Amino acid sequence: MELPAPPLSDIIALWPEIVLTAAGCLILLFDIVTNREQKRTLGWFTLWVCVGSLILMYFIPAPGTSIFSGMFLADGYATFFRALFLLSTVLTVLISLRHLDDEQSQHGEYYALLLFAAVGMMCMAGGGDLITIYLGLELMSLSTYVLAGFIRRDVASTEAAVKYFLMGAFTSGILLYGLAILYGLTGTTSLEGVAQGLAGQSMDNPALLLAVVFVVAGFGFKVAAVPFHMWAPDAYEGAPTSVTAYMSSAVKAAAFAGLARVFIMAMYPTAEHWATLWGVIAVLTMILGNVVAIAQTSLKRMLAYSSISHAGYVLLGIIAATADGMKEIGLSSAMFYVFVYTFTTMGTFSMIILLSHRGFHGDQISDFAGLQRTHPMQSLVYVVFFLSLAGIPPTAGFVGKLFVFRAAIEGGFVVLAIIGVLTSAIAAYYYFMVIKTMFMDERTAPAPELSDSRSLAVGLIVMVAATVLLGIFPNVLINFAEQAIQGF
Repeated sequence: MELPAPPLSDIIALWPEIVLTAAGCLILLFDIVTNREQKRTLGWFTLWVCVGSLILMYFIPAPGTSIFSGMFLADGYATFFRALFLLSTVLTVLISLRHLDDEQSQHGEYYALLLFAAVGMMCMAGGGDLITIYLGLELMSLSTYVLAGFIRRDVASTEAAVKYFLMGAFTSGILLYGLAILYGLTGTTSLEGVAQGLAGQSMDNPALLLAVVFVVAGFGFKVAAVPFHMWAPDAYEGAPTSVTAYMSSAVKAAAFAGLARVFIMAMYPTAEHWATLWGVIAVLTMILGNVVAIAQTSLKRMLAYSSISHAGYVLLGIIAATADGMKEIGLSSAMFYVFVYTFTTMGTFSMIILLSHRGFHGDQISDFAGLQRTHPMQSLVYVVFFLSLAGIPPTAGFVGKLFVFRAAIEGGFVVLAIIGVLTSAIAAYYYFMVIKTMFMDERTAPAPELSDSRSLAVGLIVMVAATVLLGIFPNVLINFAEQAIQGF
């Protein structure tokens, strides 16, 4: 039987994914014929492909409806996250160019894997079918597994990749089993069809209960929520710092984008039950992530636990979206938080790269002792990022936490909001400990020589500007988020 060709409008709506996939394949081909000195050219090619895709995305209107027989949703929600993933990939390339040179790991497949991961993320955000979301998740995951172990001669990087892969493969199987049960219960993999099929089902059905638990466990691993967080500290610490920045921001954002699609669209009829489960997970995530971060001496490991705790704050917005009349406020607050968190956390890891130069690895908190005396401007930039992570005004992090806490309170989840505020106070302690180390501690070793990478400097300027400006003018982004979820 001959299958009908898809309409041209469907193909045009998916052009960013098509362009990135083609560019990734071209990079792999060019990598074969370019010498070591020309590898950086592939990085710049990747950057301009993403920038071009980001610009042209707004000149080619999306249909705003389902395409390819409902497998993909070309709506505002997908556009919001597409823009975020493209921006994240651009920033990752900017902070990677010199970093890969220093690590002697400048290879074309690095940039190809970044593009393939971005395509997977876009499929998760725009998926209108369980199959699309799962395939996007696997494409993203397989790419990041390889990126985590990209520095082949580094034992820590290899160990991080192996742990990440083993845990990821196991939980991917659990997630797939949960999605398969949903298909068995409803007879469809379409998100709308699953929602209609679950509307008349009772949670007394053990199969439905098992499906909810398995899907929660699968997505819980991808967002590094407690108790599915075990992989994150080792993977973040051992992976190349540029990859860690990508994993802790864009990859986490994609996981939340897919999580919201599945739970708010497909499994909304059972929200009364899974919201309670996610609420318990959010509390454990906020508490454990912040408490354990206090004891860390490695900055990358501290930021890993910090990243775990921030997953709990995003969950507050998603949980709030389950209350009556709160879908728009809850989802938009979570989307705003994910967006500003992406810029802030990438900035913190970029500062580690700035300090990691000529054999010096600035991944210990003690490495930043007295940094303000030798590099005052760079120290000030780091302070901005830490203030944002702590939720101190006038940074974007403060507005993000304000929105998710407000959404939780208006949705009736007052206890969750109170716990969120208290754990934010705990987080402020270890963030300010790093600031205190930079400004007040005496340095015994010679001051490190900072990286002179112009691309890294440009990336940092963009990230710190976004962190400050979105804190002062948040309405621009929050309006974008609210428009994006119309009809979600």
